[in-house]
Amino acid sequence: MYVLQLDRTPPEVEALLTSEFALAVLLAIAVLEGAMMLRFMPSELVVPTALLLIGSSPSDVVVIVAVTVVGTTIGQFVLFSLVRRGGRNYILQKRWFPISESRLDRIDGWFDRWGPVAVPVSNTMLFVRGLLTVPAGLSDMDGRAFVVLSALGSLSFQSILAALYLLVDYQFVLDDYLLV
Repeated sequence: MYVLQLDRTPPEVEALLTSEFALAVLLAIAVLEGAMMLRFMPSELVVPTALLLIGSSPSDVVVIVAVTVVGTTIGQFVLFSLVRRGGRNYILQKRWFPISESRLDRIDGWFDRWGPVAVPVSNTMLFVRGLLTVPAGLSDMDGRAFVVLSALGSLSFQSILAALYLLVDYQFVLDDYLLV
């Protein structure tokens, strides 16, 4: 019995994640997620879907989490660099950027209040994941520091998702075993 329902995952993505190119596809999806351009799949389903389709052995879990951390960090650094180069108005004018000016004002306030620590914390949380990339790009934060903080937050987020998936999946396996 599969715990994760794949009805929100496009069939093309599902097929690619079961192919020999699965890790490359996972990396590309993670880059899109990090750059806030993942529209075909909720970010909280990326790791669980990969675990379901690629595998959930201990070595698979480590590889999947590592690939998604690298990918999301690359995507966030690309967004960080675009914001640094183009500025606030540039990013707000882009149709692919999903944040309104009023929401960005609130996010700017979080970054002003908490500083660089807000980057890994926000990367660990649902719904605000990656949003502090924009104010970080507008600040004087060093790019290397941003990459480290972004990767730490992504590692936390992806590890939590993997652990929850494994815990729920294990519980269903245990329940099936006890019912026999």
